Amino acid sequence: MPDIVIAFFALGLLAGWVKSDLKVPESIYETLSILLMLTLGVKGGMALHGHTDNLNLMALALIAALGIIIPLGIYPLLRRVIRLSQADAVSIAAHYGSVSAGTFAVVIAMAAHIGWPLAPETTLYLVLLELPAIIVMLWWHRFLLAKRVQTRGQNVSSGSILHEALTSRGVVLLVGGVIIGWAYGPQGLADITPVLLGGFKTLLALFLLEMGLSTAKVCRPLPVKHWRLMVFAALAPFALAWVGIGVGLYLALPAGSILVLAALTASSSYIAAPAAIKAAIPEANIGLAMLAALGITFPVNVLIGLPLYHRWISALLPSGMG
Repeated sequence: MPDIVIAFFALGLLAGWVKSDLKVPESIYETLSILLMLTLGVKGGMALHGHTDNLNLMALALIAALGIIIPLGIYPLLRRVIRLSQADAVSIAAHYGSVSAGTFAVVIAMAAHIGWPLAPETTLYLVLLELPAIIVMLWWHRFLLAKRVQTRGQNVSSGSILHEALTSRGVVLLVGGVIIGWAYGPQGLADITPVLLGGFKTLLALFLLEMGLSTAKVCRPLPVKHWRLMVFAALAPFALAWVGIGVGLYLALPAGSILVLAALTASSSYIAAPAAIKAAIPEANIGLAMLAALGITFPVNVLIGLPLYHRWISALLPSGMG
């Protein structure tokens, strides 16, 4: 059976497909998105707490750089080959540059099941890859908009563009949560952990219910006109996984950490990115992004991709290590 939160996405998708009057009030959605982004940041910060002395900072910096390289690399493909609008190309590039918390949970469990070792900092990969893609694509969107304004004789400084991207609601909540989680740690956050972290799956389930409803809007009828995007969503994981495998082998990471990195680079965000993009780029079609990221890429990556990445890594590692 799939994770229970995926069932809520399916429920929203079904409700939207049959044209039910079910809907999540906008005020509730806003609250859910704020709590989810803050909780993700806090969880990542708690993973950092007390484990910063022995970190390989150069390796972590290279992994974080993937969150910049991947979205900027696929943006031209989305614009020129997939033929998306600027707003949708930025949105989907941010989704695919960012990563899936659900996939992360699945691949961590898989690595433990097959007995592949994990580096202590492996839990940080999620946070390191979650933020950069969102920040850089929000900046890129503001930069492209500013170029249009400048062609009309108005000047917009690059500093103001960067400021707007870095101070958007999603980025502030995610980064702020990381700092709070790192500074206070599990003991300092004990008073709010049962509510904030203990209720994470409930929040995620309700959020995905709304995402299912949004996805249904572009799936009813099936958006055949977006066949290029659907093909991209089905094939992208297998190409992007090699980015993670290549970096993992270059850094000589343990087999389990390479598998986690491959699964994450092959994944796409369906929590942080939708919430941040919907707030910052309202003209972007979040339903379209969710169709690609959660409707296609997530099941392809988890059901087909992970066993395949396991075989690829086993074949590449020296005998006895995979």
